[in-house]
Amino acid sequence: MSDQPFSELIPEGVIGFPVTPFHADYALNLEGFKNNLEVILQEPFTTFVAAGGTGEMYSLDREEYVAVVQSAVNVTEGRMPVIAGVGYGSRIAVSMATEAAKAGAAALLILPPYYPNPAFEGLAAYCKAIGNATNLPMLIYTRDWLNLSAEQAEKLAEEVPTLVGWKDGQGELRNFQRIRSRLGERFTWIGGVGDDHVSGYYGIGVRRYTSSISAVAPKLSILLHEVAAARDEGTLAAVTDKHVLPLYNLRTRCKGYEVSAMKTLLELRDLAGGPVRPPLIDVKTEEHAELQAILDGWKEFL
Repeated sequence: MSDQPFSELIPEGVIGFPVTPFHADYALNLEGFKNNLEVILQEPFTTFVAAGGTGEMYSLDREEYVAVVQSAVNVTEGRMPVIAGVGYGSRIAVSMATEAAKAGAAALLILPPYYPNPAFEGLAAYCKAIGNATNLPMLIYTRDWLNLSAEQAEKLAEEVPTLVGWKDGQGELRNFQRIRSRLGERFTWIGGVGDDHVSGYYGIGVRRYTSSISAVAPKLSILLHEVAAARDEGTLAAVTDKHVLPLYNLRTRCKGYEVSAMKTLLELRDLAGGPVRPPLIDVKTEEHAELQAILDGWKEFL
């Protein structure tokens, strides 16, 4: 692992989350992916995640995964570091980590393994196997069923030295504060539930968050960070109410909309989105008008 502290590699600010575009027949749209990244790269993001949850990592085969991560590294040309998602089971995750390192990724985001609610010892072994595969710094993403206590977080930190970042995917600030209080500067802390949680995360001292909106309206993501970091509560509340909550209200209607809504917005913006792959489902046609209204409200950020 690099001697550079992870907090310096990924400074305070916004972490982008691009989608992985597909054509109508579900084939990978790699050129569309590259073009979308150029939009993100115009703004001062700290980094972005290729093939993460929003990037439908679990729907990609090996060749597609490698192509997405390699394309991300090639397009950035060193302008910002690339984090690659890894997951499934330990053997597949190790293979993904190795391929991402070869492609030039700067760090790895560990998604929960395919098997839900394993014993903690099994989860630790999963993370340890990935950590032993490369010298890249790693972040754990506590989404879905993966919800650790402060004691478990401390044990994981002891057993996996290259695990240096924590992306909260629960949005339960009480437990998140307990973990942060116990581990302090051992981890770089990232708010990972979404743009609608910026107020809560920044209220407890977090200064990095992952943004889905970054894929469509990067300037809006940056604004949320800036006003939250400045503790401009009035502006943050107004921007969140007007520009963020309408989207997140729609996204919560159906499992999978957290990805398909972003892809539809990209298509409405004449960027590459396409369909989501099953088992995710696309936004209903009658809901496109709502998304168009949201996009129209974002004009100043496009």
